[in-house]
Amino acid sequence: MKKVKAYLTLKNGKQFVGYRFGADDEMVGELVFTTGMTGYIETLTDPSYFGQIVTQTFPLIGNYGMISPDRESKKSWVSAYIVREKCDDPSNFRCEETLDKYLKENNIIGLYGIDTRELTKIVREAGVMNAAITSKPLADFSEVNKFIIKDAVKSVTCNEVEYYGNPEGYKVAVWDFGAKENILRELVKRGCYCIKVPSCYTAEQILSLNPDGLMLTNGPGDPAENVEIIENIKKIAGKLPIFGICLGHQLFALAMGGKTKKMKYGHRGANQPVKNLETGRVYISSQNHGYEVISSSVPNGKLTYVNANDNTCEGFEYPELNAYTVQFHPEACGGPQDASFLFDKFIQNIEESKRNA
Repeated sequence: MKKVKAYLTLKNGKQFVGYRFGADDEMVGELVFTTGMTGYIETLTDPSYFGQIVTQTFPLIGNYGMISPDRESKKSWVSAYIVREKCDDPSNFRCEETLDKYLKENNIIGLYGIDTRELTKIVREAGVMNAAITSKPLADFSEVNKFIIKDAVKSVTCNEVEYYGNPEGYKVAVWDFGAKENILRELVKRGCYCIKVPSCYTAEQILSLNPDGLMLTNGPGDPAENVEIIENIKKIAGKLPIFGICLGHQLFALAMGGKTKKMKYGHRGANQPVKNLETGRVYISSQNHGYEVISSSVPNGKLTYVNANDNTCEGFEYPELNAYTVQFHPEACGGPQDASFLFDKFIQNIEESKRNA
């Protein structure tokens, strides 16, 4: 097959020449990198990557093909996908199709032959930045300079209420800000009846479902953009057990009066060490976020976890509100099962709440 050149141009003017696979198109997005050695299927289908050009630091991607049961959502949300080397002949008994075919089906641009090591070093030093993929060398930087990710949660949330699990189990409202499927799987595995609701739902609508607990899910974009959701969280906090993950963690902190800020290059990958401040134990976690909660900014929260690499906030508890949140993904098998106890804790909080009702 003939190689077709394409150009990746960063906002700082640095240009890389690669070869196309997947969709044949041009685009602008926010360039980020992820360090997972495996899990590219989950990366491609994680709604938290909405609007982003994703670079894989691991050099060979696609060697076990695409496997639909491992997807985190029904489609891919990345804007483009960059790898050092793609595998055209995957070998796995569960493989259904190649990475190239999947990207074509989902209209996602792919580039291979890029020096992803150099690209990652640039992002680590300069921070995440906008970039463009074009068929010819980029001359006009106007689109690159003005690009921002906006309406991210509204773009990835479900359009209607969806139901999962056993109707006889604990009823959990799952507030969908871009939920990964494995969050639902972990709750259903524990006997829950999950009612996934769109991000536009109000506190009153959620409470009208009479749920036993509330899950605040992961999702993309700047958490502070979601003003309506934050106001609704204020109304619902303290009225039922709450568990927040990733964006859900950030939104709850903002509702409690905390502040968030954009990180230089974020945490994306399956090897992030998280330290429990009470026990001193370190967990290996999977993460995908570009914003952090400023630990000192949350007036009534108890800081529970920090990142062992950079000491950024990884979790809070709010005992008076029967709520706790974490920045990392306990459903993502980073350790591989290190943090699954956080789902068990949520069930225990629900049981205790029902006993004390």
